[in-house]
Amino acid sequence: MSEPVAGDPRAPGAVWISDQDAPGLAWGGAADHVDHSTGPVVANPAVVNPVGANPPVASPAAATPPGPAADAAGWADLEWDEAVRLIREAGDISLTCHVAPDGDALGSMLALAQALRALGKGVSASFGEPFKVPDILRFLPGQELLVEPSRMPAAPEVMITLDAAGVERLGSLAGRAAAAGSLIVVDHHASNTGFGAVRLVDPDAAATAVLVDELIRRLGAPLTPDIAQGLYAGVASDTGSFKYPCTTPQVHDLAGRLLAAGVRPEAVSRELWDRAPFGYLMVLAGALARARLERDAAGGLGLVWTTIGRAERDARDVPYDQLEGVIDQLRRADEAEVAVVCKENDQGGWYVSTRSKGQVDVGRACVALGGGGHRTAAAFTITGEPADIIDRLRAALRAP
Repeated sequence: MSEPVAGDPRAPGAVWISDQDAPGLAWGGAADHVDHSTGPVVANPAVVNPVGANPPVASPAAATPPGPAADAAGWADLEWDEAVRLIREAGDISLTCHVAPDGDALGSMLALAQALRALGKGVSASFGEPFKVPDILRFLPGQELLVEPSRMPAAPEVMITLDAAGVERLGSLAGRAAAAGSLIVVDHHASNTGFGAVRLVDPDAAATAVLVDELIRRLGAPLTPDIAQGLYAGVASDTGSFKYPCTTPQVHDLAGRLLAAGVRPEAVSRELWDRAPFGYLMVLAGALARARLERDAAGGLGLVWTTIGRAERDARDVPYDQLEGVIDQLRRADEAEVAVVCKENDQGGWYVSTRSKGQVDVGRACVALGGGGHRTAAAFTITGEPADIIDRLRAALRAP
């Protein structure tokens, strides 16, 4: 693969490159998707509930006190009553989240699935191919409710989508969402396209899990330790372990209630952030060695970026879902407001993750390139050479 920056990378003013590549790692490498699974996903019983033997809360009233953000500005406009009515009247409910689910998507979906089951509903939950739970999320309870996408009802009575900004993010389940008798959308992305008949969408919510917590409260379902664990994983994931700007006093109040329900934060943190195969360290070393710092980009606030090609991930036998934390290491650079990681997928396209420290709206730039997300965290998928992709992103970041 060609060098991503033309000319002398150490020319004064613009682009700097690390001094050397990691031994044995070619420039390029990692798939955007994990492998397919051929059957229902069942969590390893040894790790499915690191909370321990905490008993479920007996009383729904005691288990679900009023949510700290229940009366927050903007929530009055959400269609809570209609969502609750549809759910209470339905016998069977289908749940889906976006493809390649993260902690918020899967944690929120499994938490809601367990709450609906506790209310006596028939529940099926899935996500579009590749249908494999990321290794770092195998600890989440409720995975016995997951079914392959092909086994989801063709025309669900009620379908609820979680953490999906647009119907295309549902992948192979988009058609079932279109055929649903009633479609309830629960999401917090500013780039949400407005799909769905009943919408619980709040771009100011720190995570979709925040909205799911409120929905569970309004349904009167008990907040068991397993449900709390899924919600906590969602909130912790999308707040960057409570360090992103979206971490509000209300978020900490919610986290406190979830801890009181039995969540062990050290167990969740270890699964999400503090473990990885040795090969990941080699892939991370190569990605950091290839990193470019462009001090004049992003309006002079600085851009740092790198790439991980499919071949590199394959050579180290590193699952794609292990790559999510690379950008958190890259964004530590003091000289760059914006951090970008380009990850090559199995089809030869590139999934481009972006992060901002707050002064630059990367969400707007990613929307312009066909993606979406939030002001400080967004992404898009595109084909082409990484150098050309970064050129297009630079231009989008400059646009008014």
